[in-house]
Amino acid sequence: MTSRTIPGGLARFNALEESAARAALHEACASAAWGRHLLAKRPYASVEELYAASDTAMAGLTADDLAEAMAGHPPIGRPKAGDPTSAREQRGMAGASEELRAEMLELNLSYQERFGHVFLICATGRTGEQMRDAVRERIGNTPEREREIVRAELGKINRIRLGNLVQEEQTQR
Repeated sequence: MTSRTIPGGLARFNALEESAARAALHEACASAAWGRHLLAKRPYASVEELYAASDTAMAGLTADDLAEAMAGHPPIGRPKAGDPTSAREQRGMAGASEELRAEMLELNLSYQERFGHVFLICATGRTGEQMRDAVRERIGNTPEREREIVRAELGKINRIRLGNLVQEEQTQR
């Protein structure tokens, strides 16, 4: 008997009613423009095609669209209550010392004062110290350079979240 893998999560995403798909995409990224772009390209033949559409949408986001996307992310070290996605992504801060937490709070505030938005980094798999070092390094960037770094980091986050959305695969025999 031959077995084949059916991308169950992707097939379900493709089949969702538009409002349900929009809501699922909004959970991945708060930018309405990004979500509209991905909705318009459905159905997706593969996860790689979905990722490519996400990357294209990210590249086309305006400064206002990026601001909208960033507004959906809590500061590092302070995930929103009841937000398991942010808590999971920021797991590297979970065991951080009080000293590191206080330093991150101070750095987050300084960063936000300088750039006008939260410090955004793909925190998945990073330690608290790595995130602290990144904010220290990036706070000296020009606003233009930082905007492009934020765009790249947001793209990484979106890929991870999209992967989680469509990860469920089913093997049939």
